[in-house]
Amino acid sequence: MSRSLVTPLTAFLVAAMWSGSWITGKLGVAGAPPLELSAVRFVIAALVLAVIAVATRLPLGTKGLFPVFLSGLLGYGLYNAFVFVGLTMAPASDGALIVPTTIPVLTAVGATLVGERLTTAKLAGFALASCGAALVILAGQTGGALSEARVRGDLLMLTGAVCWAAYTVLGTITLRDRSPLAVVTLAAPVGALALLPLGALELGYRDVPSWTLGTWLDVLYLALIASVASFVLFYWIVTRVGAGIASLSSYFVPVLTLVMAVTFLGDRPQPLQLAGGVVILAGVRVATLRPSVRPVPEGVA
Repeated sequence: MSRSLVTPLTAFLVAAMWSGSWITGKLGVAGAPPLELSAVRFVIAALVLAVIAVATRLPLGTKGLFPVFLSGLLGYGLYNAFVFVGLTMAPASDGALIVPTTIPVLTAVGATLVGERLTTAKLAGFALASCGAALVILAGQTGGALSEARVRGDLLMLTGAVCWAAYTVLGTITLRDRSPLAVVTLAAPVGALALLPLGALELGYRDVPSWTLGTWLDVLYLALIASVASFVLFYWIVTRVGAGIASLSSYFVPVLTLVMAVTFLGDRPQPLQLAGGVVILAGVRVATLRPSVRPVPEGVA
């Protein structure tokens, strides 16, 4: 296989894994409390990663742990807390339209904190994507208590997107001295420790032994595929092309997730919501435009 195809194909594979996590997440929270589900997911993921680290004698390093801790708290702990609670209130299709599409814009703007220039295009893209997100949220409302719950769920998932964008930006720092597998191995237990006390506030994990086989299969997918495999591959992409471009893996997620949501969950997104998704993607395109570089005449320093 051509080396030039490896990165985009890996990005598509990561997007497919993330798309599946929206479906399994929605199914999972139908059978278990969302924070308990997220906590158990990351406990399993952390244990599997620890076994892999020991078996491969993975060097983890002891310096510069604070950015790793922060990425685990934001990307694994808070992101999942916001998104999975949001999934109990809003359809998976809402999350697929809001979260993956707003992440690239938020990442493009947030990357200015680690040295990337804040351009007019990034600001315009952020404004355009914000309008699209608002359209997605408002178009799904039909009035009544149910719609109020739905808008809360959408806003929670949007907050989760902010956390994931920060996690992606932190990747440019955490990956300077560590491999993608080492970063994920260190960050996953942080996410688990952040989620465990939150899950205890729900049912205190007393219900875990009674979870159905289907719920456990959802948890295993989220732990092994959506957490271990996809996170390692995603950070590998970051090392290849940088945080801003890597976040464009999210381009694929809305389409794949919507197809899955319609097929497996019976979701029926409103036309205006789809239009909002297109507006968000337009914002992503604007935010990630690269200014044309004029050739420098020979002899000019």
